[in-house]
Amino acid sequence: MRGGFRQSMAWLHTWSGLVVGWVLFAVFVTGTASYYRAEITRWMQPELVARQAFAPEALAASVEHGVAHLREHAGAARAWFITPPRPDKPVVELFWRNAPGRPPGHVLLDPDTGAPARVRDTKGGDFLYQFHFELHMAPLWGRWIVGICSMIMLVALVSGTITHRRIFADVFTFRRDRSPRRGWLDAHNVAGVLALPFHLMITYTGLVILGLTYMPWGVTVAYEGDAQALFSESGQLVPVRPPARRPGTLAPVGPMVSQALAARPEPLERIAIRNPQDANATVIAMFEAPHGLSHEHPQIAFDGTTGALLAATAGALKPANRTVATLFGLHEAQFAGPVLRVLFFLSGLMGCAMVATGLVLWSVARLPQAGERTVFGLRLVQALNVGTIAGLPIAMAVYFLANRLLAVDLAERPDWEIRAFFGAWIVTALLPLARPPRRAWFEALAAASILSLAVVAADILMVAEHPLRRSGGDPLFAWFDGTMLMFSALFAVAASKVLRSAPYRSARRTATGRPTQPFRAI
Repeated sequence: MRGGFRQSMAWLHTWSGLVVGWVLFAVFVTGTASYYRAEITRWMQPELVARQAFAPEALAASVEHGVAHLREHAGAARAWFITPPRPDKPVVELFWRNAPGRPPGHVLLDPDTGAPARVRDTKGGDFLYQFHFELHMAPLWGRWIVGICSMIMLVALVSGTITHRRIFADVFTFRRDRSPRRGWLDAHNVAGVLALPFHLMITYTGLVILGLTYMPWGVTVAYEGDAQALFSESGQLVPVRPPARRPGTLAPVGPMVSQALAARPEPLERIAIRNPQDANATVIAMFEAPHGLSHEHPQIAFDGTTGALLAATAGALKPANRTVATLFGLHEAQFAGPVLRVLFFLSGLMGCAMVATGLVLWSVARLPQAGERTVFGLRLVQALNVGTIAGLPIAMAVYFLANRLLAVDLAERPDWEIRAFFGAWIVTALLPLARPPRRAWFEALAAASILSLAVVAADILMVAEHPLRRSGGDPLFAWFDGTMLMFSALFAVAASKVLRSAPYRSARRTATGRPTQPFRAI
């Protein structure tokens, strides 16, 4: 082991972090934003106005409106999903799965009339949430890539902890007035150590909750690949009957909803109707998780053709399943109140900073000496750093901006928002290849600041319910805009720091006649 154990761990930490750093930064950024997934979706649908809580009778009637719409427009679908209205999202959301090879469907309905709601269609925060663990790829491929990167992240965290002998002293050490390498190293240490328990928890729990994706062989052998049977036997899901291959008539769903609401104290989250046109149709009422660490969703199943009660989850998971449910709850922090959720969000930002400073540190530590040429590998890493660290915030700002600027009735509107996201990201990733590193950093950071500010301006100018335009408006818009203003200021400060740093010049000599490398922050 060359150089000793700690030196080997330092080598492992350096190269493992670089290989997957760009993917991990995207995972951390979108995962951190996902702590406010519901709020982001609300912001991206400003036509929705919060209402009072819906009575059980109104919820049952709204579900019946959804069933009527699905029966008319998605009669051949394999499964229907109906999300009843909530005070913060007072619309009925419908989703259905068609036969393999055909795209799914999605629509929003007015809960009172059952007519299509006049609300802009968007994936909102759900796009960022799914990107967090699927990278907007085919689910299996995306989850495998994120899983491999997470495993390497765990290796980097452990090896980094071993490398730093003064790990706790590093929290209070920040020598930005020394060499650029020392300043970036201290920033990386502070960001990594200050939220180290969070980083370890979020990485490990992320691996565990998708463990069956990475190691499916036990289920394949014991249940012949039927994961649904495993979840039913463990009490996580109610059993779903296989289709009878005979036509059947769906009974009124409203009475089933009323019966389910009377049986559970938790809010109703979704109604799933499996094989809706089959004699073995199953109606499943899914409820929100009870308050606590464990991520459990109680379920009640009914016979779709008779309305008879079939099964219900017992609500008492076995120890192994409860452990997994608790790890899932820790990862998503759905149990957290407002203050704790802010702490999770800040810890996620520290994770973003840890990965970003590590990537920059790698390139700063390998800057060529005066008179030397920059090798292609270093130039590529520098361009990827700009395209990822500054490019992803630019892409997210463009995503939010497209939500405000695209026509509300535009066909395939959610897809156009996502295309704007990736288009901006690709442009930002390609431009640094043709620009000097320092200039590329300045331009990208300045663009991120300006675009974040543009999101705020578009929100104020185009949303009538904004608190700055109407007294008593929804405060969500003010909170969202305040956050975007904060990020705009941070990007502006970073851009000014890059602009004030000395430009790259040929080596100059000091009074002693020795050549010195001019200071370059990035």
